[in-house]
This record gives sequence, C-alpha cells and structure tokens, in this order.
Amino acid sequence: MDIFLVVVGFMCVIVGVLGSFLPVLPGLPISWLGLLLVHLTTAVSINYTFLGIWLAVALLVLILDYIIPAVGTKKFGGSKYGVYGTTIGLIVGLFFPPLGFVLGPFIGAYVGEMLHQQNSKVAAKAAWGSFVGFLTSSFMKFIVSLIFVGLYFWKVSANFEGLFPFFYR
Repeated sequence: MDIFLVVVGFMCVIVGVLGSFLPVLPGLPISWLGLLLVHLTTAVSINYTFLGIWLAVALLVLILDYIIPAVGTKKFGGSKYGVYGTTIGLIVGLFFPPLGFVLGPFIGAYVGEMLHQQNSKVAAKAAWGSFVGFLTSSFMKFIVSLIFVGLYFWKVSANFEGLFPFFYR
C-alpha cells in the first residue's frame, strides 16, 4: 500500500506543476494532496504542523491567484469596470482552454474599460495590467508547486529504505 501511495502522491505533485499553468486544475491543492498521501504511508513521518503550514501556503496562493490579475488591472490605471471585466474574462476564459486562460482576463479588462471610458489607450493599458497580473500569479503558483515537488522528494528520499525495503535485501 505504501508504494501505491508514493506513486499516486508523485502523480499529484506532477499534476500540481501542470496546474500552475492550467487554471482548470487546482494545482497547489493537488500537490499538497501528494504530500498528504506520502504522510499516510507507514514509512514516512510528516508532522501535522508541516502539513498545516504548506496547506495554508497552498490556499493563500490559490486565493491570490484570483486577486492578482484584478490588482494588475487596477495598478495599470484600470477602473472597477476593468477589474470586473478581468474577473468575468477569467471565468469565461476557463471554458475556452488553453488560450482562454490568457486571453480571457485581457479581453475582459479591455471590454470593461471600453464600456466605462471608451478610450482604447486606457483600455489597452488596463488589459496589459491584467495580463501581467496573470503571468505573475502563474509564476507564483509554478514556484510554489516546484517547492512541493522538492518537499515530496525530500521526504521520500529520506525514508527510501523504509518505503522500498526490497532494494536493500
């Protein structure tokens, strides 16, 4: 059973890395699940504080992932209409993978600003801010998901003999 949990845990942390770029997948919670599965083995001991801290990090980054594109729109001169457009574009973009993830917030911010000010220069700047916010949040998720992969390998390698005793006979 331990080997099964280790293999499924590995698949979870890899899917978590993919989820850092594909908003359809909640990458960080899936990566954290990989750590939890390793904890459930009899050979690896991960304490609850460790798991709790990394769960909090995963949830914080997950929340920030939805906030950062809107903040980027606002930072680049967008109004609340651009922020609303970014959020709506992000949601609509989920239905048109893979380009919808990137173009949805951008187009949403642009349309929102055009409805508000009808100034294409301001709208384009706000849309660019949305795109920068999207890239920032994706990069942040990617870094944290790589940390989860590292934590996974750290915990598994430290307990390799207990997980795979048949290699040591």
